[in-house]
Amino acid sequence: MADDTSAAPATGDAPEISSLGPLAEDLLRKAAESRADRSARTVVGGRGHVLSQTLMAFGAGTSLAEHENPGEATVIVVRGRVRLTVGDDFWEAAPYDLVVMPDAMHGLVALEDSVVLLTVAKRQG
Repeated sequence: MADDTSAAPATGDAPEISSLGPLAEDLLRKAAESRADRSARTVVGGRGHVLSQTLMAFGAGTSLAEHENPGEATVIVVRGRVRLTVGDDFWEAAPYDLVVMPDAMHGLVALEDSVVLLTVAKRQG
């Protein structure tokens, strides 16, 4: 899933504040228009940064195939419900659930139109 943009870190003394609600709605609309039925945008960090946060939207029934973590990762469900899989085991998560992803092959299935915030701290070296 390609990111629409990579955000730069905040500069100066002021924090950078983003409202994820409107972006989540926009990404859901883009996902519905996409052949892949998903859309994403990196909102913090990205290539060349240790920390990255990516808002990801999935249409109902869309899955993210099993994959490994590039580092420590968490998922916060912003909207909808998702099923996280690790091997034959699975867990469901709903809005405001924080999931610490295991250091194992895992996947995700959107049980309904869903938006998640993926945070990854990439491994160094």
